[in-house]
Amino acid sequence: MRSPHRTPPGCARAVDPLVRDSSLVWLASGIVGVSFGAVSVAGGLPVWAPVLMSLLVYAGSAQFSAVGVLLAGGGPAAAVATGLLLNTRTAAFSLAVAEILGAGRASRFLGAHLVTDETVAFALAQSGRARQRRAFWISGIGLFAAWNTGVLAGALAGGALGDTARYGLDAAFPAVLAALVLPALRADAAVRRCALLGAALALAVTPAVPAGVPVLLALAGLLLHRRPGAAA
Repeated sequence: MRSPHRTPPGCARAVDPLVRDSSLVWLASGIVGVSFGAVSVAGGLPVWAPVLMSLLVYAGSAQFSAVGVLLAGGGPAAAVATGLLLNTRTAAFSLAVAEILGAGRASRFLGAHLVTDETVAFALAQSGRARQRRAFWISGIGLFAAWNTGVLAGALAGGALGDTARYGLDAAFPAVLAALVLPALRADAAVRRCALLGAALALAVTPAVPAGVPVLLALAGLLLHRRPGAAA
């Protein structure tokens, strides 16, 4: 006899695929956020400092670097300069998604705050402008919420948790990004050439420059890209 409480057909597929695909990045973001909050407070910063920074700056690796400068005795100017340098790459990312965000000033202002490696890659991996826009906002809002929730939890816990990055969970970010760009690499030889040059440059300079700078230098791979119809 069938149960009267049987799950309706299709209910298991009710979760939006974009939400499902973003969830791993949200989880990783929350865990790394816990690490950031805990490390900041354990190093001597007040609880409000990492929480406020995450809400207003929201820059991931740049936040870690800026706090590292402060905890090492550097001044606010040095911390800000470090964060700005590491986040320079988002200027190029913003150009890539400018049309996706919409024409309104409010959407562009809020969208610019949510531009990250993950949200841009996730949006551009979709087909069709409408789906790209939904992907950007779904992944961006979820990522922002997960990161800030994690930072708050870590800051309140203080040094009791230690550095959660030692478990390797932060590897979820590059793994997901690689999965997002693979379809584009398979479909377009020009994109593959750009990606290979960018990856080679990033790997070559990684031992000699601060974290985040290799990603910025990898943009030089775009020099190999040619617009459709350009002369060979």
